[in-house]
Amino acid sequence: MKRLPLARHNQHARSAPFLQRFLRDELLRQLIIEIGNLRQIAILGIESSCDETAAAVVADGCRILSSVVASQLDTHSKYGGVVPELASREHLRAIVPVVRQALEEASLNLEDLSAIAVTQGPGLVGSLLVGVTYAKALCFARNLPLIAVNHVEGHIHSVLLEHPGIEFPAVALVVSGGHTHVFAVNQPGEYRLLGKTRDDAAGEAYDKVAKLLGFGYPGGPIVDQLAPYGNPRNVKFTLARMKGNELDFSFSGLKTAVLRWTEQHNIAGEIAQRRSLRNPSLDELLAATPQRTLDLLAAFQHTVIEELMRRAIASAEQIGAESIIVAGGVACNTGLRAAAAQQNGLRFYFPSPKLSTDNAVMIAAAAFPKYERKEFAGYDLKAQASLMLA
Repeated sequence: MKRLPLARHNQHARSAPFLQRFLRDELLRQLIIEIGNLRQIAILGIESSCDETAAAVVADGCRILSSVVASQLDTHSKYGGVVPELASREHLRAIVPVVRQALEEASLNLEDLSAIAVTQGPGLVGSLLVGVTYAKALCFARNLPLIAVNHVEGHIHSVLLEHPGIEFPAVALVVSGGHTHVFAVNQPGEYRLLGKTRDDAAGEAYDKVAKLLGFGYPGGPIVDQLAPYGNPRNVKFTLARMKGNELDFSFSGLKTAVLRWTEQHNIAGEIAQRRSLRNPSLDELLAATPQRTLDLLAAFQHTVIEELMRRAIASAEQIGAESIIVAGGVACNTGLRAAAAQQNGLRFYFPSPKLSTDNAVMIAAAAFPKYERKEFAGYDLKAQASLMLA
């Protein structure tokens, strides 16, 4: 039998304890991970309120393990807006693979989940129905608790997730294509409605004005991109004066004012030119948009932002809050963020852009306090298109 030289033999002898310690520590590390997985509260969130099919896994209400969003933008852009029947059909196609991918990215199985949360409303009833039905089926099959989440509350939790140190009471301004609401938030889960839109939501006004002017869908990001190239002082719009609750919003008058401006300036030709563009770049949009129309866009955005800021600040003064949460798709707007940054004496909190638009992270995060309070829904849970938060 061949013997190792003494020096090499001693070297191997010295390395043996090291290998033993390494293997022991590695096994201990794996055991800690497994125990952690057993103890963590992992909630699968499902969101299908409008035109995005989303699923996400959030652990302990604060750690994002996965987030998957299937957009229907290509489906609806040719129609200039969301077509409810098409949205429902696309949700049916996407819901299973989206949930499967969210679980795979989180390295979890259904058996590892603590609960499943789903958007109950508000939203398009057909779209909501797809998510609610699938969530109930999964919970029934795996005997998991079902948690119903209000979509608007989900948007608020998208901010609370990323800014856990917010002081309460706070004001929450939720602004999107379907919602423009301002709430008093005494603490997470306690909301009081202070004001809401009486007609169009702010995001809806963006989309309608963009469509009127021949820009693509969705219109909000396009207007936000082009507005900095215009001078808002060159087009005058009046702010809405509300009778009754002064914290309510109205954007229909502003939309009508834009329509009248287009009629007075006879811009049908440039509108037709922009409508002929297919997936235009910013440079192409600028080339097809005269300065006077850029001024119009700048004035429109300036007016919308001023309406939002005035009422958010007035709401904070009314309840004695120093923190203002801004959530929803319009929270991505660079003009709104810039206006908030210029305010003194108030702290504004925005979600990251990826959590501003519809997603399932916010649904899973909003479900965590409900899980701790054991606020579970039954299998008779129904989608509610007009569900109110407060």
